[in-house]
Amino acid sequence: MLGIQTQSSALDQVETPLLAVGVYQDEAPAQELSSVTEEATSGGDFKGKSGTSVVMYTGGKIPAKRLMMVGLGERGSLTTEKLRRVAATVSRKARSLEVESAAVSLPLVDAGNMIDSSQAISEGAILGLYRFDRYRTNDRETEDLETFTIIFEDSEDAGDVEGGVHLGERTARAALLARDLANEPSNIATPEYLANKARDIATEHGMDITVLDRAGIEAEGLTGLATVGRSASNEPRFIVMEYWRARDDSAPPTVLIGKAVTFDSGGISIKPTGGMEDMKFDMCGGAAVLGAMQALGELDLPINVVALIPATENLPAGDAFKPGDILTMHSGKTVEILTTDAEGRLILADALSYAKRYEPAAVIDCATLTGACIIALGDHASGLMGNDEDLITKVQKAGEAVGERAWPLPLFQEYTDQIKGDYADIKNSGGRGGGALTAGAFLKEFADFPWAHLDIAGTSFGKKGNPYTTKGATGVPARTLVQFLREID
Repeated sequence: MLGIQTQSSALDQVETPLLAVGVYQDEAPAQELSSVTEEATSGGDFKGKSGTSVVMYTGGKIPAKRLMMVGLGERGSLTTEKLRRVAATVSRKARSLEVESAAVSLPLVDAGNMIDSSQAISEGAILGLYRFDRYRTNDRETEDLETFTIIFEDSEDAGDVEGGVHLGERTARAALLARDLANEPSNIATPEYLANKARDIATEHGMDITVLDRAGIEAEGLTGLATVGRSASNEPRFIVMEYWRARDDSAPPTVLIGKAVTFDSGGISIKPTGGMEDMKFDMCGGAAVLGAMQALGELDLPINVVALIPATENLPAGDAFKPGDILTMHSGKTVEILTTDAEGRLILADALSYAKRYEPAAVIDCATLTGACIIALGDHASGLMGNDEDLITKVQKAGEAVGERAWPLPLFQEYTDQIKGDYADIKNSGGRGGGALTAGAFLKEFADFPWAHLDIAGTSFGKKGNPYTTKGATGVPARTLVQFLREID
């Protein structure tokens, strides 16, 4: 992974193959760089518009070999998300130039906000270099950048800059792990593969871990998970990770739940062929939770957290569950199956019911749950639902802080009425209308505690991205979860 360094220095004293500086729209770059930048700016070739950049050789006028000016847009429009994207643009450009190191000097978002700013820069630089190429047999076209140095002026800010880098590196690593796990093909990333990764994280960071196999899942009465995974030769797993580090031993934990359907064919209600290869990404929620738990251990946060990851494949076979079946869930509630392609809510319902034993302070589940959420919000925001407005607000703010937006959606009683069962308590589909909301309403039936649900179907993977995401898994919402955990009182 890219190494992030810090350095207190004047810009015209920085020796590096590439020095990048941020420039506000229609404003001059730093005065000490004018000998290099005058020609580009005076001629109007570079105006500092957001999303623009220019690279020039310095000709020995300053120690840096190359200078990259990056447009920040109008003064006052700077955000941590813009810093994150600018840093990614710089790190990618440095890689394309095949330099081993680069340095960047960017302004703060708010006066004195050095920690958040340096965290965002660190995250962007690291995430921007991500690529999943472990199965390519040809050599890489370019080698990765090795070091990325954040330049700041006042040496008294060193502690804050280094603190922000510490947070940024570990938060980025959470997203990188989530991306790696989700990008793995489903013949590699099986439920047991995820369980082994969880064991590694737990062992490294002193967490308690329990993994239930098929027999254990059935014995526990996790009917939804057992039923969805019944026809798969790669057996389901129920992963329980417990992190007890709060100063008050009796403090109720926060529970994170991640849907991990390692491949979703739709089961008997089989999906169309087009795009089915992307159904390996149906475990992005579980991958994000594992990433968050890794960061939790690395940051050694003084809180209590439990992670629950129901992991399974959903495949058709002679013993697969069928439309019309009725299941008695872990909670005792009965569910009528209308479609076997609404399997995620079944395994999440069991996890929600299991979470009740912890008497949790809050529960957050994340899942690639519905195509309807993609129709509603596209790939620009996750759907956010729940039964506790304070918790919903905190999750939304955590997402905004790290550039992973979530938008609250309603769970009116009418959506619950829509899933009222004909032959059982509820049914696992409310039809096409309000599909993301009826799925949320289904989960709400099993949440007897403060609960929030993130539908990440549109945000966790895709074909295009911003400067710090690539084709495939994005790692959403791993960084949101880490931010939320950091803000627990």
